[in-house]
Amino acid sequence: MSESRLVIAIDGPSGGGKSTLTRLLAERLGYLPIDTGAMYRTLALAISRSGISPDDEGGVEQLCRKVEIRFLRDDGSYRVIADGEDVSQAIRTPEISMLTSRISAQRGVREILLKLQRELGKEGGVILEGRDIGTVVFPHAQVKFFLSATPRERGERRFLELLEKGSDATLEETIAAVIQRDEQDAARELAPLRKAADAVEIDSTGVTIEEVLSRMEQVVRERAKSFE
Repeated sequence: MSESRLVIAIDGPSGGGKSTLTRLLAERLGYLPIDTGAMYRTLALAISRSGISPDDEGGVEQLCRKVEIRFLRDDGSYRVIADGEDVSQAIRTPEISMLTSRISAQRGVREILLKLQRELGKEGGVILEGRDIGTVVFPHAQVKFFLSATPRERGERRFLELLEKGSDATLEETIAAVIQRDEQDAARELAPLRKAADAVEIDSTGVTIEEVLSRMEQVVRERAKSFE
């Protein structure tokens, strides 16, 4: 198997830098980045707009089967398209984040997206990021990472992102939301957030993006040699 055909799994809690590092690593390696978290967020947005109760699992599953999700790369940007609408910004609010955690615990929703994620990654040459990629979606991925940082640092990163989008959320509220999301993701019965036994764990607290990226690229290139 050549380097360009590897499956790379990147897991970790909210605000750990998965999305940014997935995009940057994909650019360096020439891989296709797949943000599975954005897929769940997109479904959460659709549910929020529909008025369907998140607790109505039958209604949620029925709606999720109708939503068409696509990813577009345009002039270096990475956009999420749902039924023809660019929802890249709309899916990144604290409210959608919390709703995402609720619906992602539902078996029907996970089965729908699990099938799609495996289809997108079956040929290799992809980087998938989420919370259960290395443990559930692609347990046999050739390279696995688990990215983490302290809740405060992750909250501060998310807060800066929200400020840029004009949100009026406070720093402490954002940190509290990160902690609550961690607890929900770790406690859910179905596919809880956890590190795969064979994942390379990287704590990015106080570490630059470039330092983490270089470390990840080194791991991938070393691992790829064994498949040449």
